[in-house]
Amino acid sequence: MAVDKYNLKNPSVKRILQEVREMQSSPSDDFMSLPLEENIFEWQFAIRGPGETEFEGGIYHGRIQLPAEYPFKPPSFMLLTPNGRFETQTKICLSISNHHPEHWQPSWSVRTALLALIAFMPTSPNGALGSLDYKKEERRVLAVKSREAAPRFGTPERQKLIDEIHQYMLGKAPSVPQQNSVQGSEEHPGNNEGEAQAQDAGVVAAAEELPNPAVGEIQEVGERVIEEVHEAPVNVNPSPTGTSVSREIPARGPTDQLLQRPVTRVQKPADDRLFTWAAVGLTIAIVVLLLKKFMKSSGYGALFMDGS
Repeated sequence: MAVDKYNLKNPSVKRILQEVREMQSSPSDDFMSLPLEENIFEWQFAIRGPGETEFEGGIYHGRIQLPAEYPFKPPSFMLLTPNGRFETQTKICLSISNHHPEHWQPSWSVRTALLALIAFMPTSPNGALGSLDYKKEERRVLAVKSREAAPRFGTPERQKLIDEIHQYMLGKAPSVPQQNSVQGSEEHPGNNEGEAQAQDAGVVAAAEELPNPAVGEIQEVGERVIEEVHEAPVNVNPSPTGTSVSREIPARGPTDQLLQRPVTRVQKPADDRLFTWAAVGLTIAIVVLLLKKFMKSSGYGALFMDGS
């Protein structure tokens, strides 16, 4: 890497070079990221799809653009691999990205941001800028396809780095789980909350192991990142060609057909009328008997007998 053209006393350059050394000396099975040879402010990365989700086994590439004021200003993120959660070649809205500079902390790093990005994958998009809401089956198909080849993007030098990162991640990523095992996890939706908490705990634990100068600060920041996954304000995409995904109207099932069937009224037989009149007559007879009994008990009956 040619660093002679950079001012090594510049705080941003010093910080970036430090993170490059840490990324190379402490590689992770969950992600890999390195800057371009010609520009250390431009990074390529790939993350592994989080386990026990529809992204498991997938390899998702993207790019990171660090501002000249890094780490005092947040980077921007862009996915290059179709994934069903984030748009490709679009700067996505996260609490760790430049869309929310108020949440960014200088103690965060590229490593911390990538861990948070992995945690964001299975969360609900809530209409955020650059987000998609594909069905789980569609995301599984994209996860399998993502392993076939790295995306084609940019200059030959950039593409060479993308291919190298892809080969590294392909050797670390597990195979895509069988369909029945994933379906089995969906049959027990009550476990999703526990799985999400376990995943968040793993992100925080990984952040604690970062070899950054302020390890204690990173631990606190990692916990805050996870909390902001659920608390970050929603930024709705105003673009008419934004995050909406066209869906085909599903075919009507047996239930819909049943609801559309005409209701056939069953005619009552003529004998029901006879029962109705018999019931009316019986009611009148009972009323007459009760009336006579009442008159007899109150003395009206004796009065009538004397008069006769």
